[in-house]
Amino acid sequence: MVPFLLLVLLNMGTSQGQLQVGFYATSCPNVEAIVGGVVREAAASDQNTAAVLLRLHFHDCFVEGCDGSILIDSGAERDEKNAFGHQGVRGFDIVERAKAELEALCPRTVSCADIVALAAREALLLAKGSSYEVEMGRRDGVVSSVDSADNMPDVSDSVETLKTKFLQKGLTHKDLVVLSAAHSIGTTACFFMNDRLYNFPADGGSDPSINPAFLPELKSTCPRNGDINVRLPIDRGSEQVFDSQILQNIRKGFAVLQSDAALYQDESTKAVVDSYFADLFRPSFEADFADSMVRMGRIGVLTGLQGTIRRSCASFD
Repeated sequence: MVPFLLLVLLNMGTSQGQLQVGFYATSCPNVEAIVGGVVREAAASDQNTAAVLLRLHFHDCFVEGCDGSILIDSGAERDEKNAFGHQGVRGFDIVERAKAELEALCPRTVSCADIVALAAREALLLAKGSSYEVEMGRRDGVVSSVDSADNMPDVSDSVETLKTKFLQKGLTHKDLVVLSAAHSIGTTACFFMNDRLYNFPADGGSDPSINPAFLPELKSTCPRNGDINVRLPIDRGSEQVFDSQILQNIRKGFAVLQSDAALYQDESTKAVVDSYFADLFRPSFEADFADSMVRMGRIGVLTGLQGTIRRSCASFD
């Protein structure tokens, strides 16, 4: 395990050294303004835009690395975007609109992978979340396979499995907690709730970690044999603003997703959750989230002469 982890960290170190803030300062100086404008326009007609773009960035980075592989749409069933672990992922059209504007101004210059990373930051700002400088210089991948997404973190994963999956990407248990807090905004479908409410592995009933006062509310929204496509906020009481309320909900048994609730059932991740509510020496949740986003954005990046710069994000051309 140690040699494998060392290799992962060395690979990350080699790649991240070539990413830099202001990468397009000369070649395409308006890139941030253009992507920001497209994101704001999208958000004006869809209040879930921020959550959508944060999720897209996460799903891109956790497969082949932050290389835009999830964006490929050749029409084939084998395209990565069709993986079971990517179901419900959206935002492809927003990235494509930004890419079209950038191609008109700076042809074959800005990678789709960088647009995804930048769009996530812009989306976070719209949700009153953390601000951070986006390192850029990623190049687009030339592989997109549904099989590559087999090991995506899943809402039904145990906390040990989640920690392992994050560790394999060079991220810590603290990153797991902090990045899970992206669930502060957005919704989920009853499809992801049924087992937790009606067929929890322990006894075939409901997950005992759900606060008894919250259980009737969840069952009312997602009744047994009801419409699995009905959606509910992931962060009860604060679903439109990016803040640490999701962590308070986890502490009190009001977590909607099983993977979020699991964070309070492991000593190492529980300690991270509790640290943001300590009376003394409380860390900044906003600053930690920004740091974790930057680290996530370095996973498996292609730089220099690696990969390519696509003309269209949905195509390898």
